[in-house]
This record gives sequence, C-alpha cells and structure tokens, in this order.
Amino acid sequence: MRAGTRRETVPGPAGRIECAVDEPAGSPRGIALIAHPHPLFGGTLDNKVVQTLARAFVELGYAAWRPNFRGVGASEGRHDEGRGEVDDLAAVLAYTRAVRPVLAGFSFGAAMTVKLGARVPAERMVLVGAAVTSRELPPVPAGTLVIHGEADETIPLAAVLDWARPQELPVLVLPGADHFFHRKLPALKLAVTANWK
Repeated sequence: MRAGTRRETVPGPAGRIECAVDEPAGSPRGIALIAHPHPLFGGTLDNKVVQTLARAFVELGYAAWRPNFRGVGASEGRHDEGRGEVDDLAAVLAYTRAVRPVLAGFSFGAAMTVKLGARVPAERMVLVGAAVTSRELPPVPAGTLVIHGEADETIPLAAVLDWARPQELPVLVLPGADHFFHRKLPALKLAVTANWK
C-alpha cells in the first residue's frame, strides 16, 4: 500500500464496500476501476498485481479505485460466485460518477471486469491473467489490452488465445511470467503504460 493511498467506504448492494484509492498529482483524467483475484483463494485489493495496475494507472493520470469484493476485508456480504461481485463493481462506479471509466482486473477480477464491461461503456479494458476457463465470458471491445504470462499455470495461455482468437483480439504475452507475475511486476506495469493511447 502506498503512503498516499486512502481508504473509502462505498454503499453496495450487499452492504458497505471497502475501497483503496490512489490519486495522481493534479486533476485525474478519469477513473480506473481495478478488480482483484478470487476471494476464496486469498484475493484482495492488496494483491501485488492489482497494486501494480493501480500504480500504472496513477502514472497515466487516472484515479485508481481498488474495491474489495463482498465478504473480503471490511466489505460486507458474502461471496456470490461471480454474480453479485459484478454488482459490487457497478456500485463503486456509480459512487465515483465515472463516465467511460477504464475497467481493469486480474484473474477472477478480469472475468468480473468483462461482465461489467458488457453493462457499462468503458474508455478501455485491461485484462491480466483473465480467468477465461472457469466461466462463460462475453466478447470484449476492440482495443482491450489483454496481458498474460507465458508460464501461467492457473489459466493456460492456450485457453486465453482460444478465447481471444474468434474476437481477433491481440494478447500481449510476458515471457517467463507465471499467473502471479512473480519477479515480473515491473514488466507488467510497463506493458500497461507503454501500450496506452
């Protein structure tokens, strides 16, 4: 957690939603909403990949919002198998009054981001280690940035390519990176900032 990170509580459909918010210097150019990995496997807003994404978006001039899904940390409610979690993300967006936000997520959070993106127009989507094998996901807009580790042992790269291929969606592969991008977080951050329009 960065020294300048503030905690904020947002009303949600299952109760309070705990958020970490990082602001850029000066006026933000927009909001980036970043969803964390699976809550039942230790995923929280403090996940290192999620924090890395937040740092990338702050560097790009966005206010980065990282909510804890229901039942995680100080967020109220109980895990809802990927249904209510999308509503949690939508509640945070409504609270921020964001217009065309950046939607981003890691693993389970990337899957929730894809589902949210089917309901909310976004400036752009960023999907890291997207959990495409465990749930049906709708297509994503052209220009979505998909980043995946070459050596991902949780979500095989081949599965992500199979999901992306019918959409003619490019996939940026980080050589040697596993699912959690151990020792590859600087490369992940650069993959976001260097591929931004």
